Parts: sequence; C-alpha cells; structure tokens
Amino acid sequence: MKRSQINAIMRSAEEFIRGRGFYLPPFAFWTPGQWRARGRESAEIVNNQLGWDITDFGSGDFDRVGLFMFTIRNGIPENWKTLKGKLYAEKILIVQDRQITPMHFHWSKAEDIINRGGGRLAVQLFNSTSDDSLADTQVEVSTDGVARTLKAGDIIRLEPGESITLPTRLYHKFWAEGGKLLLGEVSLVNDDRTDNRFLEPVGRFPAIEEDEPPLYLLYADYSRYYGAN
Repeated sequence: MKRSQINAIMRSAEEFIRGRGFYLPPFAFWTPGQWRARGRESAEIVNNQLGWDITDFGSGDFDRVGLFMFTIRNGIPENWKTLKGKLYAEKILIVQDRQITPMHFHWSKAEDIINRGGGRLAVQLFNSTSDDSLADTQVEVSTDGVARTLKAGDIIRLEPGESITLPTRLYHKFWAEGGKLLLGEVSLVNDDRTDNRFLEPVGRFPAIEEDEPPLYLLYADYSRYYGAN
C-alpha cells in the first residue's frame, strides 16, 4: 500500500468515526515528530499494539479486500498468567460496502463484534477441524445472548445495534452490505502478530511504499519512530 493511500484512509476514517458520535483517544493524532519525543510513559501504547491498523491483506486492492482498525485498549498475553493488568481489548473497525475480511479464526481470542451503525454486517461461519480446515458440522453461535444453530457456511446478517460472539477457532469471514459500516470489537487480549489463522495465506501487515510522510503512525511503524522501548 502507498503511504498516501493510508493517510487518505486515516482522514476519511476519523471523519466517519466522529460523524457517528465516537471519538478516538489523543494518541491517535500524535505526529511522527511527537512520537520521537515520547518517553517510557507511552510504552503501553507500543507494547500493547494500540493505535491505527490498516491492511489490504496483501490483495493490492483495499476497497475489495481490506480492513480499517484502531485498537483503543489492549493487554498482553502474559497478563492472563498473572491475572493482573488488562485482560481485555477493544477496537473500532470500519468496513467499506462489500469489502471483505478473509476467512480466519483466532487461536486465543474470543470476541464480540458489534454493528455500531451504517450498513449491515454479513458474517459467514465454519467450525474448524483438527487440522485447521473448514468443518462441515453445525455451528453453535450466540447473537446478543441468543443461541443459534447454523449449517456450515451459513451467513448471519446483523443490523445496527446487533452483535455476534465469536469463540476461539471459529472461522469467520465478513463484509458490509448496504453502506459503509462502523463496528465495535470487545475481546480477550489480542496479539495480531501471532493469533490469526487465515484459511488462505494473506499479508496481514502490508508492505508500504513511502510516497509521502506519514500523517499518523500505524502501530507497525512505532519501532521506527519511538525510541524508549
């Protein structure tokens, strides 16, 4: 992805999020220069992968296959060993109309995905087999506390205000219908570097062509600008 495209997505996302009555935290808008001046007081943002996350999953076509995410709060996996610190994560996501997030599951993270407004969320579901393929068995899932039984590959559609709980190892693929969509995600601690199992190989973190300076930093950029680790 070109940095100019990422910068444009950031500008559009901030406007869309604010237009729906949601506001990003102050660190979202720190410039690269401000990041260089930050000290150890900001280490949690870096270590816990907070902030901007934009990917085309290696597709080269963000509008067709891609996802915007901003991680607002998160712990680290070690917190579950001590039961101290944050044991949870929260993200805000934007899905363009018909934009696909490829089929995947999480080894450790259970999550609630909430339609916060805009279009309709479509989610296709499969159980996973012991060798991490798609199973042909019935899927048991909860939407807003209501248990549902589905056939393998069925699609659930969620209107604004509705949500789905996705347990670990449940394959899911999703997209928006009827317009751009704001999603909330509430989950266990999230480590995107290790906890995603995609059915088909993807590029989770895009290679970036630096055709202009960053507007704000992706969390994958922190190591280049923040020196207090």
